[in-house]
Amino acid sequence: MPATPAWPPKSAPRLFVAETLAAGVPVRIEGNPAHYLTRVMRVVPGDTVILCDDVTGEWAARVTDAGKRDVVLEVAEMLRPREAVPDLWLCPALLKKDRFDLILEKATELGAGRIQPLLTRRCVADKLNLDRARAITTEAAEQCARTALPQLAEPVKLDALLAGWPEDRALFFADENGGEPAATAFAAHRGSPRRDPHRTRRRLRRCRARHDPRPSGRPRHHPRPAHPAGRDRRHRRARPVDRYGGGLVAPRSGGFCKTNGLTLRKGEFAFPSANQFYKATGQRGPLR
Repeated sequence: MPATPAWPPKSAPRLFVAETLAAGVPVRIEGNPAHYLTRVMRVVPGDTVILCDDVTGEWAARVTDAGKRDVVLEVAEMLRPREAVPDLWLCPALLKKDRFDLILEKATELGAGRIQPLLTRRCVADKLNLDRARAITTEAAEQCARTALPQLAEPVKLDALLAGWPEDRALFFADENGGEPAATAFAAHRGSPRRDPHRTRRRLRRCRARHDPRPSGRPRHHPRPAHPAGRDRRHRRARPVDRYGGGLVAPRSGGFCKTNGLTLRKGEFAFPSANQFYKATGQRGPLR
């Protein structure tokens, strides 16, 4: 006696819909999803379609009417509830369109709970089509059989993200120059609440100082001129300081160097603004 085929079949198409699903509720599919069902999958009345609403979970539905412009389905039964999504935020900087599409796709497949695009100083792209991005994450969730969609936020600048970062969330920085393994860092910080509002910035500075493979005498960034605004004053300090602070560094081979209107000697650093000087040296009060 032949075995009874499984229902719903594994080859049934999967779609996310905006309506909240329940048993016996009719659902009308229009637009591109309807074209996909009728022209690509060739569904006919009686066929099975898997529906997800990102609220209740995954449902099996039967096609009751398949027209040229729309498809009507009737929800039959729930297959599984909505999956538990880890409270993980991914904050990638904007890249070129095809490369950022890959980030959206893989972040959805790996189970990210929220995707927060960032605008950084050296971003090639400066805007994001949210409708297209949501379509990519939805297609990725349909392909990998997820029952939940990640939240997709508007792009924000890195400074604004750090200024408004919640105090009870840990922030991990992926440094291409090396550092602790991701699993070790995640296990050591499980998001316990802390009261220090400057915790995030101090942690980033400690991680960079601990894992930076550059020699101690080499600056992290290339020298760049001071800000042209009149409010930025030039400051000098005749002592070696942290290599992450200064925008201009004097040569260490001896002699003098005319840089930015100042004569810098060996071991001296010039800072475009007082804030950069205080951040690098930790000194407060009048300069000597």
